[in-house]
Amino acid sequence: MTDEAADVFQELVGELDYPMLVVTAASGDDRAGCLVGFATQTSISPPRYMVCLSENNRTYRVASRTEHLGVHFLPADADDLAELFGGETGDEIDKFSRAAWEPGPASTPLLTECRNRFVGRIVERRQVGDHVAFLLEPIFAQLGEPVRQFAFRRAKRIDPGHEA
Repeated sequence: MTDEAADVFQELVGELDYPMLVVTAASGDDRAGCLVGFATQTSISPPRYMVCLSENNRTYRVASRTEHLGVHFLPADADDLAELFGGETGDEIDKFSRAAWEPGPASTPLLTECRNRFVGRIVERRQVGDHVAFLLEPIFAQLGEPVRQFAFRRAKRIDPGHEA
């Protein structure tokens, strides 16, 4: 790919305004979570969802040691959670001491402010560029009241806790 094509591609995808998610993981007493923009449903039957985590991220390191991930659909008014899980690193602070949460299936941390969420069993891990894709089979799901989602354009202003 030429530099020009790469630049134009980045500009194209920079115009997308997809929803941002918070992904959580736990391995023993070690909990982690991060703001995620690379995610999508991949199958209807069987139901599957894919989230991609940067290998530089602490959440990736914890996720690599567990069998389940929590996926939280961030409400549009959840600026505090977006800043916490996108702008801070768990290498330096305990994010879960600053956010209300409860243990879900397989001890997966579930953020109480995000009522639209699910826990998925990891059925596959695959290297996809500078991220690792985690293919999930939902084992638990909750649907709260319909809400506008926290969008990518708003997340662009957050200084990341880790480089991608």
